[in-house]
Amino acid sequence: MEKVVQSAAAEGRPHWWRARAIRMIAIGEVGVIAALLLLVAFFYFLQPAFLSERNIRAILQVVSFVGIIAIGQTMLLVCGEFDLSVGSVAGLSAVVSAKLMTSFGCPVPVALLGGLATGGAIGLVNGLVVVRLKIPAFIQTLGMLFIGQGLIQVVTNGAPIYPLPPSVGAAGMQTLVFGLGWSFAFFIVAAVLADFVLRRTVLGRNMYATGGNPEVARLVGINTNLYKVGAFIAIGMLAAVAGMFVMADLSSGTTSIGSGWELTVIAGVVVGGVSLFGGAGTLAGGIIGILLLQVVSSGLVVIGVSSNWQQIAVGVIMVLAVGLDIARRRYFTVGAGARGKE
Repeated sequence: MEKVVQSAAAEGRPHWWRARAIRMIAIGEVGVIAALLLLVAFFYFLQPAFLSERNIRAILQVVSFVGIIAIGQTMLLVCGEFDLSVGSVAGLSAVVSAKLMTSFGCPVPVALLGGLATGGAIGLVNGLVVVRLKIPAFIQTLGMLFIGQGLIQVVTNGAPIYPLPPSVGAAGMQTLVFGLGWSFAFFIVAAVLADFVLRRTVLGRNMYATGGNPEVARLVGINTNLYKVGAFIAIGMLAAVAGMFVMADLSSGTTSIGSGWELTVIAGVVVGGVSLFGGAGTLAGGIIGILLLQVVSSGLVVIGVSSNWQQIAVGVIMVLAVGLDIARRRYFTVGAGARGKE
């Protein structure tokens, strides 16, 4: 009898470890955190200056701008959609705000609200076109990307907008902690609030349901179209905020604000385990993914690798991340089916 019990325990042990391993794989943040730590150690080994105070501050500064948009992109991806126009929305909102301050003489708060309204309006247009006209988000937001870039040139005539009121430049130069300013503070507060909404509220659960299985979500009374439009508006406004923070940091409205951010944001949140297919991923994972990409870019610069290779590295990492997401979903879908048959 004792031998039988020992045998059963021995058979159960591998299953326990297997179940534990599967749970670890299912948590998207685990792999990206491990990759992040390995990359930090790798770049530090090659060049100790990588972990200098100056370089860490530079990484966090960039993450604070792009991370603000990543918050909105994560929520939108959870709802089953994505936005490729965020870079041009950020740039257009910034130059509109700068134009209101200079050419139209609007008070700073009014001009900032104008920039925020610009981002929100573009998000509303994107959302309505996607959910009402059934145009795929890829086509609609890609089109809006080009429209936004064109409008930036129209507003600025291809030249920077300056001088901005002194208070704007002063806010952009002000530091709060570790040499980081208001953009980083806003990023942290917004990330904490958004993470709480996604994890702990009915609103968050409904967003996951909207992206995970929209048909079932509609059957239980969730207005999936409303959630998607709301997420598009949110990301448009967050992109506007990020663009205006850069505007304050530069003390001018330039045509380069937001350039290339759309692919960086998409790549980062996907690397962080947020699924392109909706209904899966966390805000923490998306932010860690953004940090990982910035670590790669900064690390390659520090060790003297050409900027051309940085783009290649980001592309390879994104493809691998999407492939891992597909493999994970396929594995757990097949596994759930097999367990159901048992």
